[in-house]
Amino acid sequence: MKVQKQQLVTIKGTKDGLTLHLDDSCSFDQLLHELEEMLSLKQYIQQDGPVIGVKVKVGNRFVNKSQREKLELVIKQKRNLVVESIESNVMTKEEALRLKRETEVVSVAKIVRSGQVLKVKGDLLLIGDVNPGGTVIASGNIFVLGALRGIAHAGIEGNADAVIAASFMRPAQLRISEYINRAPDHQPNEGKNEMECAYMNEQDEMVIERLQQLTHLRPNLTRFEGGI
Repeated sequence: MKVQKQQLVTIKGTKDGLTLHLDDSCSFDQLLHELEEMLSLKQYIQQDGPVIGVKVKVGNRFVNKSQREKLELVIKQKRNLVVESIESNVMTKEEALRLKRETEVVSVAKIVRSGQVLKVKGDLLLIGDVNPGGTVIASGNIFVLGALRGIAHAGIEGNADAVIAASFMRPAQLRISEYINRAPDHQPNEGKNEMECAYMNEQDEMVIERLQQLTHLRPNLTRFEGGI
């Protein structure tokens, strides 16, 4: 009985180009050889054809820099193919640590006084006040369990979906990504126990709402459920 050879490379055409699904259980050399053979078929070497974008998915295989370059070289040899991305389900330890830093919640219990700056990577949960002249900065969201009377800048690395929330919202200035807003026009009741939040709407306008609105506006915040 003839044993069917396992197909190591699957090519799927989409409206945006080609997607290559590469087997993650064989050796890299085997994979490279079959990829070269498959891309040598006539339909992939139209020298005068339009440029076609290629997305490469390598599954649960870690691909180092040298291997990425080899994959790109094999694909680029076909004149009308250009590599758009190489996607792997596996990341390096450094990448995992960077992702952890960017998504973790940093909890700080203190009062940020005038002239002080508190800056964190990820989300900031401040248990305390931000006094006038004080500044809190985060690459993610900012949550102040206290009075926000100073400056708050969330999403400093370009995250316009970041939010700023406080138990008592009376900031000198709010910033989300590159957007800046002065203190809100309304005067909240300091004795009223209702948190408020600031976010950017679809018109790139900063809006201040009751915190309860966030469950609909930013459903991804539910990642905090179950504890921080």
